[in-house]
Amino acid sequence: MKKLFLSLIILSFALPAQAWWWDKKDKALEAELQGKGYAGTLPDLKKYAQPKQNKVVTPIFESQKGFNDPTELKPVPKDNPAFINIIEKKDKTSQYVFDANEIIPIIEKLVDCIEEEGSVQLFNTRANVLAMNIDHLIKKYEGQPESYYESFRKLVEVNRSVKTVALLRKEAYVYQRYLAYQTTGSIYNPENINQQLQYLLEELNAAVIMLRQEE
Repeated sequence: MKKLFLSLIILSFALPAQAWWWDKKDKALEAELQGKGYAGTLPDLKKYAQPKQNKVVTPIFESQKGFNDPTELKPVPKDNPAFINIIEKKDKTSQYVFDANEIIPIIEKLVDCIEEEGSVQLFNTRANVLAMNIDHLIKKYEGQPESYYESFRKLVEVNRSVKTVALLRKEAYVYQRYLAYQTTGSIYNPENINQQLQYLLEELNAAVIMLRQEE
């Protein structure tokens, strides 16, 4: 019991000295950190801030006079079917395709004449119209890249066949009453002419299919 009492007396004298030592240590640390880090004085940021200014941007291109003036605008070529065709389609349609498509209804009229067994006069009229249009197409694109198209070559073949059969029917109509259907006169035989018409019909239909694939 005496030992415990003696220990308490010693401890009571030691605590004030220890507290004084820690207080002295804290003051030394505070003096060392004075003016450093966040314990120091922050700089004045206002003097670095610049007032907002409205900048004027100058266009890099020159404005065109009358750009928004309707009287200065050039009219679109509405009368040019090729122009309208290109605008309506997503892909660019060549002039050749447009020209070739104009021949399709002419071919179909000749097809109808053959299937309905039209007269020689009607057949030759429609055959001549078709031949003239194909001749114009050949003259326009001969020697051009379009002349290597399969449809172009097919039209050349059709043109040759149309002219041949038209001439055959014309001669048969004129000379058949004077020629016997033997030797030289056999080519004017109605059966031979009908056979040639069927060959021509197949060529015409094949040409229409080929042309429509390029639309």
